[in-house]
Amino acid sequence: MSEMAVAPRPDTVLVIDDEPDSLRMLTAMLETADLTVLIATSGKAALDVLQHVKPDLILMDAVMPGIDGFETTTLIKRDPALAPIPIIFMTGLTESEHVIEAFEVGGVDYVRKPINWQELLARVRVHMAQSRAVHASVTSLDATGRLMMATDSEGRLLWCTPLAERAIARVAPGWDRGTPVLPPLLRGGVQKLLGQENASGSSIRIEQPQGTIELVVIDRLRGDEVLIQINELDPKQDVLRLQNGLNITSREAEVLLWVSYGKSNSDISDVLTISPRTVQKHLEHIYDKMGVETRSSAAAIAIKIIGR
Repeated sequence: MSEMAVAPRPDTVLVIDDEPDSLRMLTAMLETADLTVLIATSGKAALDVLQHVKPDLILMDAVMPGIDGFETTTLIKRDPALAPIPIIFMTGLTESEHVIEAFEVGGVDYVRKPINWQELLARVRVHMAQSRAVHASVTSLDATGRLMMATDSEGRLLWCTPLAERAIARVAPGWDRGTPVLPPLLRGGVQKLLGQENASGSSIRIEQPQGTIELVVIDRLRGDEVLIQINELDPKQDVLRLQNGLNITSREAEVLLWVSYGKSNSDISDVLTISPRTVQKHLEHIYDKMGVETRSSAAAIAIKIIGR
């Protein structure tokens, strides 16, 4: 599906519902709010629409004949190009068991029928805005060469940069972003990290025949979201690349390497068994030789040279 998906104009909602009356009311309400509305009367029809159009948000009826809303959502989330689209479920008042299933397959929210139109519109606006903010953040991180992902507190993947996606696939061949969870080995590592009392700044290394990666907890974001940096570790080769590419000393290359891994001066001091003051002196020399003024600028250049 992903090869044919193209973005329409902003503020487009795909409504998937098999009830004509419900479709009419939803369409009228959304169009009154200046939203472009696409409709599909079945899960299969929705998948056909998504072959050609990538909406900003999907309203999904939970119960439909044939492919129901849960199976349709599962299929949508398997496509990396469509997976980021927020999906709000619509479910009847007597169908409370569907709420849990809606979140499990990738829904971001739900509304109960009969629908409160003002509430629905508010939720649509909020989730479209959040989706765009996340997309902008991911694009920005990827442009700087960062391998970043966000998970919930249980280690389930919420989003990741394309570079991080490729790194995960190298460690776990066969995995792709369409899978709603991280590979078991990585998910276990994330859960261990988040199980610590103060997880921020903590890290864990995962050794695999395909390569070694390090997971570093950067921060806890809003709600249940945790930001994690992925480092693909090959210190000896990376030091040589930095030394040759930047005309710096071997020790300076080592310091810069660990800066690119997201380590603090204190962490680098422990790894290289030198004082934090010495680390800072090396950094000052590195900045001068590279013609940069900030740690983040030096790290961005290092990441590009290393090719991560």
